[in-house]
Amino acid sequence: MGTAERKEREKHEMREMILNAAKKLFIKENFEHVTIRRIAEEIEYSPATVYLYFADKDAILCALQEVGFRDLFKRQQVLSAIKHPAEKLRACGKIYLDFAMENQELYDLMFIMRAPMKAFNSPADWTVGRDTYEVLQHIVTDCIEQGYLKAPSPQIACFSLWALLHGVVSIFIRERAPMISKEQQGVVINGILDFTMAELLDR
Repeated sequence: MGTAERKEREKHEMREMILNAAKKLFIKENFEHVTIRRIAEEIEYSPATVYLYFADKDAILCALQEVGFRDLFKRQQVLSAIKHPAEKLRACGKIYLDFAMENQELYDLMFIMRAPMKAFNSPADWTVGRDTYEVLQHIVTDCIEQGYLKAPSPQIACFSLWALLHGVVSIFIRERAPMISKEQQGVVINGILDFTMAELLDR
């Protein structure tokens, strides 16, 4: 391995170390209470080292969120092999729910934890998050156009479906449903998907 390659690998490893430490602290101590100095202490480096990789903690949070959205978007790519719009919609929901339950701490950082999105000048700059949402929006639009879904508009239907899925996993992730054991959560999630499809699809 050459010098340039070794330096590139070391940069990647340092960046990952910072992200992992920040993720741990954001979850444990809450985003608003964590400082760059605190993250530097966690990895036993100086704050200046952290600033070499990230402008501020908002940029770190956005980088963590991007990791999650890239994973979710990658999972969504299997949907292109499903031809029936209704089946594709259900599969999209299942992918989202599985991702959330398998990555609960990351999902918390992506969707639940209250934190500013100051790393971007406008929402239009946040392409990685928008791409995953547009996958759902395109599927919903196909369902409406082909008569499988009744809704006043694709935008309203898409946001409503996302809000439903988000609400379900948020309840489980924040442990607000003690009447449902962790072993039962998967059964409940599948049941909610079936119930939602039965209610929304024009069969």
